Amino acid sequence: MPQEISVSYQAIKSKVYRLIDSLVVGEKTEAEVQESIRRWWSLIHPADRPIAQKYLLLVLGRSSTALEAMEVSLLSANAPEALHPPVPSIAGKRMRMMERVVKENGARPSI
Repeated sequence: MPQEISVSYQAIKSKVYRLIDSLVVGEKTEAEVQESIRRWWSLIHPADRPIAQKYLLLVLGRSSTALEAMEVSLLSANAPEALHPPVPSIAGKRMRMMERVVKENGARPSI
């Protein structure tokens, strides 16, 4: 019997945060995190993939925005006199690329 994978917002957020934490503490490499996501995605039932994709992109977008806000705050705290308008972020470009990757992977027929 195939394993059921939860595609709730909370389950996906937990999965993403666990993977980020494992990368931060050095338990996994970037390649291992990517492979983990591929394996996890393949376990999701094709009918559940659209909502999983929606929640995954939501979590990744919010996480990226939070990290960027922390980075800007740290930079402004370290050099308040040299505060310049923020450089256009690559977060939007990164999210568009992630959306494309998720859509491509989700559109493949299951074997």
